[in-house]
Amino acid sequence: MIDLIDLFSKNLLPILLIAAAGFILGKIFKITPRALSQVIFYIFSPALVFRLLTQSQLSNKDIVKTIFFATVFLLIVAGLTWLAGKLLKLERKMMAAVLLTALFMNAGNYGLPMTNFAFGETALAFASVFFVATATYTNSVGVVIASSGHTSVWEAIKGLLRLPSIYALVLGIIMVRLEWTLPTVLDRTVNLLADASIPSMLILLGLQFVNLKLDGQLRPLVLVSAMRLLIAPLVALGLSRLFGLSGAAYQAAVLEAGMPAAVLTTVLATEFDCLPSFVTTAVFVTTILSPLTLTPLLYILGA
Repeated sequence: MIDLIDLFSKNLLPILLIAAAGFILGKIFKITPRALSQVIFYIFSPALVFRLLTQSQLSNKDIVKTIFFATVFLLIVAGLTWLAGKLLKLERKMMAAVLLTALFMNAGNYGLPMTNFAFGETALAFASVFFVATATYTNSVGVVIASSGHTSVWEAIKGLLRLPSIYALVLGIIMVRLEWTLPTVLDRTVNLLADASIPSMLILLGLQFVNLKLDGQLRPLVLVSAMRLLIAPLVALGLSRLFGLSGAAYQAAVLEAGMPAAVLTTVLATEFDCLPSFVTTAVFVTTILSPLTLTPLLYILGA
């Protein structure tokens, strides 16, 4: 028990304290989260994706294997969530909101610092690739899912062309393949913006929690919580054996997979009117409950 408390205080508590600071700030000054969410969506998040991709020290084989793992993992979780939603007879917009929060985890502003705290820089490199992969899917597939609640899939796909993170990803791949480097002034600019993304997302998380409403949506909320915190890490544990992951790669991939719902889903839900109240509640509930599952998961992974 002492080991679990120590794991919680060193790896989870600092992250939760920053989110609490955002909540208190929102309560006192009545700050609306929309402006900050747009800054994160259009500036900070693309900068972070670009930096993580271009500064990774992993081999091409490690990168491809981690991305493939993340892709298969997301497909399995999406399939399981969709089947469960059908059994619950969720209507279209609620299904989109449930898929959005169950599928995309907080691999960035929660997962990256926790991986670094628990397992060090080697695991952080693997976690960064996992985050880049899932962030790409969040900013592409996630937009399609969020938009599908009220528009056609084709229109949602065309909307991807307006997303800066997609261009950051493509530019980052080009830079890595051609072994280019940014001029110092641009490199420092990107680093400053990327450094701002993680604390800003945690502050946004706290701000979003100020106006929580359950709206009687208990069953979808239970589905999201169970899928994100229980089923997802179990799927990742099984897949890690199938993929032959070990050491830092295994620790990073499974820990990232077990993160609560991503803060960015609240941004997408707000931008595309995909039940933002429910999505914010799902992020809050999974985040609050996450110490109960992540602490023993850290223990299992050998933190």
